[in-house]
Order: sequence, then structure tokens, then C-alpha cells
Amino acid sequence: MDLSIIFVNYKTAQLLLDCIDSIYTQTKTLSVEIIVVDNFSQDDSKQIVTRKFPAVKWIDMPYNAGFARANNAGIKVATGEFILILNTDTIILDGALDKAVALFKAEKEAIACGVQLLNTDGSHQISGAHFIKGGLNFLLPLPYLGNFVRYWGYRLKSTVPSITSVNDKLEVDWIVGAFILTRTATAQQILLDEDFFMYAEEIEWCSRLRKQGKLFLYEAPKVIHLGGATSGSFYNTEENDNSKNLWNKKGRQILISMMLRIRKQYGAMWFLLMLVVFIVEIPIFALGLFIEKLAGKRTKLYWSSFASYCNNIFVLLKLTRKIISNKPHFYKV
Repeated sequence: MDLSIIFVNYKTAQLLLDCIDSIYTQTKTLSVEIIVVDNFSQDDSKQIVTRKFPAVKWIDMPYNAGFARANNAGIKVATGEFILILNTDTIILDGALDKAVALFKAEKEAIACGVQLLNTDGSHQISGAHFIKGGLNFLLPLPYLGNFVRYWGYRLKSTVPSITSVNDKLEVDWIVGAFILTRTATAQQILLDEDFFMYAEEIEWCSRLRKQGKLFLYEAPKVIHLGGATSGSFYNTEENDNSKNLWNKKGRQILISMMLRIRKQYGAMWFLLMLVVFIVEIPIFALGLFIEKLAGKRTKLYWSSFASYCNNIFVLLKLTRKIISNKPHFYKV
């Protein structure tokens, strides 16, 4: 077997059908096994998918285990030489898997690779990124302090971390988790961190993979990524950008997961520094919102947004001791 493809499914049967169909249609040179790990969907996903594609290997998780644990369950039973972590909300284009594996095999220094992700209209989508020390770029979504950080980032001509367009080949620090290709032996040795429920787990995983080799993005293989469709079925949201809102249920999980990643990757001091900034944002959020409302300025922020942000920070504070201790814990909130 050349390639094992792992999907994590949570009530996304139609997305799975469309993606698997594109795999079989567009893959000509590789032998492929497809492994679906179902996160306790409690629907008819299995019947729908296996009826059309009986060769699919289906693993049922006894609870919603999130992205890392479910992918690890698939990685452990994979038999291909290579392994692909692939989102259900993707569509393979123009032999992308054949191209990606061929490019990856030819790259002797590569430990993992990604491809050019596209929006449905063909425009380029963020496919990977560079690390910013301490994860400081995670401050950008803050409603008021984020603008201050962005201003000084431009003034100081800081490197833009996100990679949207790939020119032939580009080395990156991490790859968007919608498509990560590596060798099965590597993935089985370096599993995803099961403390994560959702978000940031692929960033932390890539930080450990980078210690063993280089990570690349390739331009030639192209894959459509709907973005947000898989998490939307759980969080009841259609938000496409997973980083802009820190004051709803989805934002709470993003906040906890990103801060957990910062602790694991950069240490307790960076975690505490970031925590202080998020706390300082509370009075600034209130003051900024008050001034905007007083001035009659149109804004997407409301006092309910402020209250929800405060609640999310409170949840983070309750978990701070556990995060700093770095002992195993399942951070599903």
C-alpha cells in the first residue's frame, strides 16, 4: 500500500462522499487505503459512506475525541508507506495526491509536506505559516489590543507568518491541518498530542516534526478546502476563519488550545506573558466598546461579546494551573 488517508468524521457524511469520490477519480498511480475515524456522530454516516465505498476502513470512537486522538487512532492502524491527514471538507484536484507523494519522495530532507489550498472560487487560501516567537501573532484577534500589535508589526516590518500563495516550493514552520502528508513510520513514532481537543494541534505537531526534518508546501498539487465546514457541524457556526472570534463557544476552544500550544512549544513564561495581555484586554475592551457606542459608531461588537470574552478568560484562568503543570489532560471546553 502506497498511501493511507485518514479522515476524522463528525456528522459530515456528504462531505466525505464528495472527497472520497475525488480521491478515486483523481488518483491514478498510487494504491490507497482510506481510514475514517468517526467521533461519535450518532447518525447514519457509516451506512451512507460504506454503502458507496465498501473498502473504507471505519473506526468508531466511543466519544467525541477531537482531532488529535481520532487521527492517532487512524495512524496506529495505517499500513501505507505514506500517511495523509486530510479534512473531510476537501476536494482533490488534478492528480494532487499523485503529485504530492512524488514531490515528497524526491525531497530527501522533508519530514512532512502540504499543498496549495484553494477556496471554492479558485483563489488561494492560507496553507501554512512561519512561527512567531512566543506565539505573539495570536494576539491579533484581540478586538482592540490586536490593532495595536498589528500596527507595530507593520512598523517594525515583521515577517507576515501566514502563507497564502506558494511559488513552486516553500519551506514553512507548520502546515494547515487540512492536508498534512508524512511517512507512516514518522507519524506512528511522533503522534499528535492528545491533550488537544480541536485547534492548534497540527501547529504543535509540526513543531515536533520540524526537529526531525523540514516541512514544505508545494504549488503543483492543489486541493479545495471549504474551511470551517468540519468544525461548523460541532460548533453550529459558519465562520471560515478560526482565529477572529474569541468570545463565543468556538472562540473559547481556540483560546484554550492556542494557549496550551504556547505552553508546550515555548514554555510557562511565554504562556504567562500572553495570559497577562489577554487579561489587560478586558478593561480596554470595555472602554473601547463604551466609546464606540457613545459615538454611535457601527461595530460588530456588543456588550454580550464583552461578557462572553470575560467568561472565556475566566475559563482559561481556571485551567491555568493545569496548563502550566503540563501534565496530561484533555482540554475540551
